[in-house]
Formats: sequence, C-alpha cells, structure tokens
Amino acid sequence: MPAGVSWPRYLRMFGASVLAMFAGAQAVHQYYLPDLTIPEVPPKPGELRTELRGYKAREEATAMLEQLKAEEKVD
Repeated sequence: MPAGVSWPRYLRMFGASVLAMFAGAQAVHQYYLPDLTIPEVPPKPGELRTELRGYKAREEATAMLEQLKAEEKVD
C-alpha cells in the first residue's frame, strides 16, 4: 500500500491527478495557441510568430521617438 492508503484509493487519486494534468495542459494550449510547426530552415530575426508583439511595438516606438528627437536637434 503506497503512502499508507489502499490500492484502489491510490489508483483513483493517481488517475484523477493524471487527468487533471492533461486537462490543464490542454487548457493552456487552447488559451495561448502555441505555434507547434517546425520550420525547415531556421527563421530570420523578426520572422518568429512567438515574439512578444507588445515588446516589439514598444521597441519600434522608441526608435521612432529617438529619430524624431535627432531630427529636431538637426533643424
């Protein structure tokens, strides 16, 4: 008897925990929708669909702001 419980109770709890684990993994995959395709050739920078869009937008906005500041100093 593992963990001091009977075999039927142990197997029931084990089965419930395995089912809960699979259900949780399925829920996470449905929520985040990961891209599970494997590309033939390594992708170029910026082509990955898993990049953080908010971070990339903030990076682009910062670059544009720096460019505008540089143009204002030149004028």
